[in-house]
Amino acid sequence: MRHLLFFLLLVNTAFAQTVPPRLIIRGDDMGYAHSGNEALITCYKDGIETSIEVLVPSPWFPEAVQLLAENPTVDVGIHLTLSSEWDNLKWRPVSDCPSLRDADGYFYPMIYPNKNYPKRSVVENNWQLADVEKEFRAQIELALKKIPRISHISGHMGCTSMGDDVKALVKKLAQEYKIDIDPVAKGVTSIGYIGAHATSEEKIAGFMKMLERLEPGKTYLFVDHPGLDTPELKAIHHIGYEQVTQDRQGVTDCWTNDRVKALIKTKGVQLISYKDLVK
Repeated sequence: MRHLLFFLLLVNTAFAQTVPPRLIIRGDDMGYAHSGNEALITCYKDGIETSIEVLVPSPWFPEAVQLLAENPTVDVGIHLTLSSEWDNLKWRPVSDCPSLRDADGYFYPMIYPNKNYPKRSVVENNWQLADVEKEFRAQIELALKKIPRISHISGHMGCTSMGDDVKALVKKLAQEYKIDIDPVAKGVTSIGYIGAHATSEEKIAGFMKMLERLEPGKTYLFVDHPGLDTPELKAIHHIGYEQVTQDRQGVTDCWTNDRVKALIKTKGVQLISYKDLVK
């Protein structure tokens, strides 16, 4: 029996080494800006992006709906949010949830305490789980109404991880609305750039270093936020994150870069979406 188990282990190990690494490239925050919407679609059509996350309460959500209708093959997730972080751009809840609104009726800027925004995070105020459920349900239902192919849930700025009660709520809603694709449960490993990644060239180099380290037989998730260096995006920022245009244009440059695409092909990396995790 021992020899059989050892043989099976060798076979499984050899098989895993012949299976190429799989990689989900997830672009977040669709709806936060027109230039963000354009960049996200560009990174899908002309680049390596495989999934797009949509912010339902965001000001450019209607355009996001239209763009996604024009690109029906892209995998879409609902990016649940309870915050509105930008200083010059705000969005409000889509439900009546008093404990999640600031004095002006907007979402608070932050989910967790931030020294630049004292007492202006959700967790520093008297948030109620019932309001969180009401708002999450409203966002999911609007998303499914406008984009029926929504396949999964993700969380903006960590709002889906505000404690065990919220995590359990999100799981319940994902199952109820049949959008329960959990990368962690599927054994997916989150990864990021290796080394500096402030500029476009640094992002490209850091991304390529990451690709070199992907292991056969494993599945990975890479998340970032494409954008375009436009006057609109130059006006979008918050304290502690002022270089939004450089950062997000860099993501677009990286994900559409020919050297990056060539390395993915050379290494045999299989680009997949969330939906592919359940096939």
